[in-house]
Amino acid sequence: MLTIDGSRYSGSGTIVRQAVAFSALTGRPIRMVNARAKRDKPGLRPQHLCVVESIAELVSAGTEGLVQGSQEFLFRPGSMKTGRHYHWSIGSAGSTTMLALGILPVLAFSGSPVTVELRGGLFQDFAPSAFHLQHVMLPMLRKMGLHASVEIERPGFVPKGRGILNLTVKPLDETLQAIIREEVGPVTRLWGIALSSHLEERQVSRRMADTARGVLAQAGYQADIELRHDTESVQRGAALALFADEGKSVRLGADQAGALRRSAESIGKHVAKQLLDDLATGATLDRFAADQIVPFAALATGESRFLIPTVTDHVLTSTWLAREFLDARVDIDGQWLTINGAGFLPNRDRTVG
Repeated sequence: MLTIDGSRYSGSGTIVRQAVAFSALTGRPIRMVNARAKRDKPGLRPQHLCVVESIAELVSAGTEGLVQGSQEFLFRPGSMKTGRHYHWSIGSAGSTTMLALGILPVLAFSGSPVTVELRGGLFQDFAPSAFHLQHVMLPMLRKMGLHASVEIERPGFVPKGRGILNLTVKPLDETLQAIIREEVGPVTRLWGIALSSHLEERQVSRRMADTARGVLAQAGYQADIELRHDTESVQRGAALALFADEGKSVRLGADQAGALRRSAESIGKHVAKQLLDDLATGATLDRFAADQIVPFAALATGESRFLIPTVTDHVLTSTWLAREFLDARVDIDGQWLTINGAGFLPNRDRTVG
C-alpha cells in the first residue's frame, strides 16, 4: 500500500483526485493522510467525497474513512467493470468539472462508452470552469486520442449549485498518444462566452463582455464574445470565459465566475488581464491546463512537451504523483515541461485482493 501525504506541494484536493484515479488504474491501494492540509477547511469536502466514491464504484473499490472532514482514508481498488450510464450528485456547489477531470482517466480505460450526469457547481473560484473543460482541455485530449464531450444542461453557481453537466466518454482503443506544443503562432482568433443567469435586466453579460473587449482592445486585440442569458439555473450567477487561438494548434483560456460584491466590470477586467498575462509569456498551455494535462501525458506513449506560463504548486503536485504511480519521467526546466509517458494500457478485468 502506497501512503500519499496530502500536505505536499499544493496540499489541495488535486492530490486526492489524481491519487485515487491513479490507484484505480494501476490497482495499487493507497492510504491518504493529511488530505487537503493546506486549505482553510482541511479534510474531505463533499466534492472530494463524491470523486472518491464515484471512482470506487467504477473499480469496485473498498474504502475506509470516507466522511466529510476526514484527513485520512484508505482506497483499495478492485475489478474495473463499468456500466454505460451513471448519475452522481455532489450535493453542494462543489465543482462538477473537477469531478469530471477526476473520473475521466478511469473512464478512458473502461472498455465501453460511458455517459455520466454530474450535478453540482459548474462555475466557481479555484476550479476550472465548464467552458474551459469544454473548449480547452477536451479538444487537446482529442488530439491525444481520447474522445470525450461535455454538455452544459443547467448552469450551477455558488452557493446553491444544482447545475447539470453531462459527460460522454468513448474509451481508448490504444494507449494515449503524446502531444507536443513547442511554439505558438500569431493570434488567429480571440473569442469568448459571457454567461449570466437571471440577470439579463442588469445587462451583466454585456457589461462583462464590453469591459473585456476594452481591455483587450488596448492591447491590440479584437474579441468576439458571445452573450448568453440563462433562465434555467436555480439562482442568479455569472461567468466569463475568454480564449485565444494561436497558430494551428494552441488555445489558451482564462475565466472567472461571479461572486458576492464582484461587479461585472471587475470580472471582465480580471479575465482579460489573465489571458493577456499568459499570452505575454509565449506559453503553449494556459495556467490551468498546465497541471490538468499532466496525468494524461504521464499515461500516454511517448514524450509530451509544453511551454507553460509558470511552475505552480499544482504542476508540481501533478508531476510528483505521475512519478509515484507510473514512474513517468518528468522534467521541468524553466518554463519547459517535458513528460515521458508510461504508455499505460491496463488489464480491464484485473482484480486486486
